[in-house]
Order: sequence, then structure tokens, then C-alpha cells
Amino acid sequence: MPVDVTIIKNKTFAFLGAALFLSMMMGLVFIDVVWLNNALHETSCTEIAQEVMLAAIALMYFNRARHSAAQRPVMVLVAGFFSCMLIRELDFLFDEIFHGSWFWFALATALACLAIALREPHRILPGLAAMMSHSSWSLMSAGMLTTLVFSRLFGMHELWEHLMLDGYNRTVKNIAEEGSELLGYSLCLFATFSYVWQGKRQVSSQKNVSGSANRLAGTAAAQ
Repeated sequence: MPVDVTIIKNKTFAFLGAALFLSMMMGLVFIDVVWLNNALHETSCTEIAQEVMLAAIALMYFNRARHSAAQRPVMVLVAGFFSCMLIRELDFLFDEIFHGSWFWFALATALACLAIALREPHRILPGLAAMMSHSSWSLMSAGMLTTLVFSRLFGMHELWEHLMLDGYNRTVKNIAEEGSELLGYSLCLFATFSYVWQGKRQVSSQKNVSGSANRLAGTAAAQ
């Protein structure tokens, strides 16, 4: 019974925390549109939140790669993927160098991460299988599908032009697309937290078990 109560309590707090976070994200969209009249441009609160989430996801996976030798190749690849997405979101900054330069920075990042992963190719498939079998993978998949598929299709200007006819307003299309992306990135962030947190708990448990075994071995040797 106490175990059941603990599970219900933890899951309820996680749900409420996620609901609060998503409410805060939608609050940023409200601020951009109603208060700042920003129309969700590159420097809007919504865009900045997306970039911060992508940076946090990439950093967490890079950190996981540093602490988990067995999963390092896959963690580097995943971190590289989100780093490339971050670079794409920051294309307006890279355009200051020359238009489209973000592509070359993203390509360099992808090649560097691929080179690191290929140093231990035998760990890529097991690591990928372990990640996909984790409970957080479904949430990660939902986030990526929302960002990479749904938001792109939902934000097609042909759809909104046909819907609004002569009253077409690009800001409305941008809200729909960027809001969908914000949801997708939020789901990916939730999945990353879940994956990294459980990974830390497993490492801590393994250390405790190892420490107990060493103490028992030392006691037996002393006797």
C-alpha cells in the first residue's frame, strides 16, 4: 500500500509540474502577441524559450555521454542532433556571417559527433536499443513528431491562406506553427529529464551495491 501511494503521489506531482511548465510556455506566447506585439519573430520570448530548451537538452545528453561510457556514442549522436536543431533555430545569427551559413555549422557539428560515436561503433546499436526501450522514448517520439512533422504541416501557409481567404494574417500562421514547436520541444525536454534522472539513479544504485559488496568482501577477508 505505501508503495502504491508513493507511485500515485510522484506521478501526480510530475503531471502537475508538466502542466505548470506548459502553462508558462503558453504564457510566453501570450506575452509576445498581446503585450509585445512581436508576432513571434526571431527575438520573441517564444523563440528564445525554444532555443533555451534545445540547448538544455543537448547539454544534458552531452553530460550523460561524459558519465556513461557504455552509452557515450549514442548520447553524443542524440546531443549532436539537438545541437543541429539549435543551430537551425539560430539561423538569423549565422546569417550575419553569410546567408545560409547555419547549414555549414550544423554539418560540422554533425560530422564531429559522428566521428566521436564511430570511435566505438560496437556500442551504437546496443545503446540505441537501450534508449528506445526506455520508458521516456514514447514521450521523446511524441515531441519529435510534433516538432518535425505536425508543426511543419500545421504551419503550411497554403492551409491558412485558404482558411482566412482575403483576411490572411501571417501572424496567425506563425502562432500555430511556433506554438506547436514549443509543445514538441517541451515534450522532448520532459523525456530528457526522465531519461537522465533515471540514469543517475541507476548509477547511484550501482555505486551503492558495489560499495556494499566491497565492504562485505573486506569484512570477510578480515575474518
